[in-house]
Amino acid sequence: MRYFVRAVKYFAAFCVLYVGIVWLSMATGGDMGVSVWEQIAATFQTTRGQLLGLAVVLLSAVYPRWGFISRRVECFLDEDREQVFNAFTLSGYKLCSEEDGRMVFRATSIIDKVIMLFEDEITIEQYGQWVEVKGIRRGVARVYYRLESYMQNKRRANE
Repeated sequence: MRYFVRAVKYFAAFCVLYVGIVWLSMATGGDMGVSVWEQIAATFQTTRGQLLGLAVVLLSAVYPRWGFISRRVECFLDEDREQVFNAFTLSGYKLCSEEDGRMVFRATSIIDKVIMLFEDEITIEQYGQWVEVKGIRRGVARVYYRLESYMQNKRRANE
């Protein structure tokens, strides 16, 4: 169900983006005597317009599969708590909940939340000597590279 909701969110976001681009194009191109909606209707009456619609539907359907990832970092949540918090804080996230070796972080900025379509939740869980960071690709990537860097620096300092 969560996958379907994400796909619908991406479809709506693509539609809003398309309407915005058409509106901007018409606003800067001069008055052609048609409304934005008439222009969009005319576009979808063509083969290219129908292919564009199909592409948006397909992209919306498959994007949640590749838009969310998980990465593993060698560290311990108890021992390396400061580095974990620093990585998330500097990436623009705050701790929302914590229980039994699992932490949930959310974006602090409303702009980031909107850009990520309110799919800004990143979880981090302990698995043996590894922690797994799961969530939206752009957020996980930011946190992962910072946390991995912190842990490499810590290992070098201990050598």
